[in-house]
Amino acid sequence: MLQWLREYRRAALPGDISAGIVVAMMMIPQGMAYALVAGLPPVVGIYASIFPPLLYALFGTSSTQSVGPMAIVSLMTASTLAPLATPGTGLHGVLAAQLALMSGLVLLACGLLRIGFLANFFSRPVMSGFTIGSAIVIAWGQLRTLVGGPIALDASPHWPSIALGFGSLALLVMAREWLAPLLRCLRVKPVVADIAAKLAPMFVVLGATALVPLLALDRMGVATTGAVPAGLPGLNLATSSGHWQALLQPALLIGFMVFLISMSGAQALALKRGGEKLVSNRELVGLGAANVGSALSGGFPVTGSISRSAVNFAAGANTQLASMITAGLLALALVAPTGWLALLPLPTLAATIIVAVLGMLDWSTLRTAWRYDRADALALLATAGGVLVLGVEAGVLVGVALSMGALIWRASRPHIAVLGRIHGTEHFRNVDRYSAETTPGLLMLRVDAGLFFGNVDAVNERIDEELVEHASTAHLVLVLSAVNAIDTSALFGLGELNASLRQRGVTLHLAEVKGPVMDRLRDSDLLGQLSGQVFLSAANAWDRLAGSSAAGRPQPAG
Repeated sequence: MLQWLREYRRAALPGDISAGIVVAMMMIPQGMAYALVAGLPPVVGIYASIFPPLLYALFGTSSTQSVGPMAIVSLMTASTLAPLATPGTGLHGVLAAQLALMSGLVLLACGLLRIGFLANFFSRPVMSGFTIGSAIVIAWGQLRTLVGGPIALDASPHWPSIALGFGSLALLVMAREWLAPLLRCLRVKPVVADIAAKLAPMFVVLGATALVPLLALDRMGVATTGAVPAGLPGLNLATSSGHWQALLQPALLIGFMVFLISMSGAQALALKRGGEKLVSNRELVGLGAANVGSALSGGFPVTGSISRSAVNFAAGANTQLASMITAGLLALALVAPTGWLALLPLPTLAATIIVAVLGMLDWSTLRTAWRYDRADALALLATAGGVLVLGVEAGVLVGVALSMGALIWRASRPHIAVLGRIHGTEHFRNVDRYSAETTPGLLMLRVDAGLFFGNVDAVNERIDEELVEHASTAHLVLVLSAVNAIDTSALFGLGELNASLRQRGVTLHLAEVKGPVMDRLRDSDLLGQLSGQVFLSAANAWDRLAGSSAAGRPQPAG
């Protein structure tokens, strides 16, 4: 805890200060926008951006992670609370904080139980599909706010809202696509140009807010955030006793997604920082504490934001002091007069949300998966479709099921290669890929996966097929160089294979067995019952058996 503070160097301070200021400027419009996505008053987004980064700094391990509101988690919050409470009511706010509390407790429990590895079972394509589906849902949900009324052919257009919303949208898109390249052409440093482009939403929001009183847009019916209470949020843990069970499953799913999103961003930045070490279980604790802090301040579930963390890194952050400075500046913004926040137009906030989620449309992963592995591409599309058709929570479950299903499918059908010797060497390769020599009566098979209950029958079936094709086989050598583990079911399967081959007059041998696997086999009866030998290498097996195999297949036992 706070190891970074004990080792803090004064040279890191300027970068932390600049990053803290930049991210605070980015966080105000972003936090308020994501609160709208969650169906909460915009100021709640700022509440959820103060205590979470402070608590993450105490327990987390990433130097540049920026914890706070994030689009996907905000959408999941809105989806969870929609059937339970009406947005804008006191119960809705209480349930949002309660959901943050439960998600935080889930993350804390997972961290203390050291089960952070479970996030590895959500594949990249499936995560991309979930992100694409969520981005479309978020963007579609903001269209009504963007145009200031319902999306219908018979609806009367509210032109002031439409003009402000689409004007903000156009400015944000242009800033996103062209501002950084333009500044680079003007010889601005690339880092400064990128940061300026990231801060464009803040300046667009400020400009739109200035237009509201200037043009009397609020009198024309343009919706604004309304009165924002000044001062820091009070620490409170209000809960609804009748909703614990209803929030349990969503809290589990949100906790899972919080960790997954946060770790993916933190790992990418850790590589840029020269391989900074992240401890997954401490990340769980840090994120859990952050969500509990959000609950105490009347916020909603939060996570590490990939885009915000990237800005934090680019702006010079060296330690979590940058996030603490951000939190302090946001607290000052609430203590200071907040009248200007009341004039912030909702169509502009909707535009910032839409542009933000455009970056979540990860089509490059879909293109790569389509070329490389159609099964992964179909899983991506199915997950995105699940989010769009079934809802966000169901989309997460679809993604998890597809990830696990793909893992089981691949593990249950391991690659098995017939090996031959490269002439004049001791190297053995797949005969389908190399010009490798074989010898009559000797069949060498390499199993390229661990052996467990889910694939041992498939392995034995493949061996039977190869023996039918190589009918003169007298010696079968299983090369286990790629086998890291053999479970009990596979052990029995190998024993049954050994007995079956003995009855057919084929001797079973093992080669290149890894040390840990051999240690386990020595504790079993398999080695004592093995009809053949265990060879150190495939070359040893070849030298010992090639000559005897050429003599022909022995008669079956019995």
